[in-house]
Amino acid sequence: MDIALAILASAIAMTVIVGVRYVAASAGFALATRLRHPGLYAGQARQIRMEIGWSLASAAIYGIPAGIVAWGWKAQGWTRIYADVHALPLWYVPVSVFLYLFLHDTWFYWTHRAMHVPALFRRYHAVHHASRPPTAWAAMSFHWGEALSGAIVIPLLVFVIPIQVGALGLVLTIMTVMGVTNHMGWEIFPAWMWRGPLGAWLITASHHQRHHERYGCNYGLYFRFWDRLCGTDQGLGRFDPAARRLGARRSSAADQRRAVGDAGA
Repeated sequence: MDIALAILASAIAMTVIVGVRYVAASAGFALATRLRHPGLYAGQARQIRMEIGWSLASAAIYGIPAGIVAWGWKAQGWTRIYADVHALPLWYVPVSVFLYLFLHDTWFYWTHRAMHVPALFRRYHAVHHASRPPTAWAAMSFHWGEALSGAIVIPLLVFVIPIQVGALGLVLTIMTVMGVTNHMGWEIFPAWMWRGPLGAWLITASHHQRHHERYGCNYGLYFRFWDRLCGTDQGLGRFDPAARRLGARRSSAADQRRAVGDAGA
């Protein structure tokens, strides 16, 4: 009974942490949007409420397995997370961060692409694409089925690949920041990052914007590797604040029916 309560407490605590992390990150970048592009989210209050509701539900789906794994690491030593940064060579720390990001990106690419199969799109992924266009609050706006597919990858990796606890925190921070900034509707990163040679391989809002415009392309999360390898990379989208606001006002059930058709492309 004591073990069950400890696991429950860890799952609840991690759910709260994930939820607070989402709210803090999304609110921060939404504020930056208001300051940098006033009125960009005009007319989207109802959509934002929907995004927040789905995202907080997703926080529990992400938080419960993470809490169980956290308890297993601290109480039972189940995972390959280590605290002493010198337990493995220092060069391994950045290698492990890249490895986790690449494997997470690989999982995300293929599951995300699968979610665009029309039957799965209608059942699950349509929730995310109901954000037309998405806002900084849309990062975790998923149906529970899609959230579950995304919630298991990092908890599984920590059983297989060693990672220092601070490096794991960095991975989770990058995941949160990229999830939010990819949906903001504008580029927060400098042009040299997304227009130059680095941008040919890294995903930022411009790349993900095209996914929300065309659906059948640009499936990655961090890197353009799989999109380029598999021929699904269609380059960078463009941001037109006036067209965005008009699109938000015209979003309708007809848009969603067209989106499902595009998803099969």
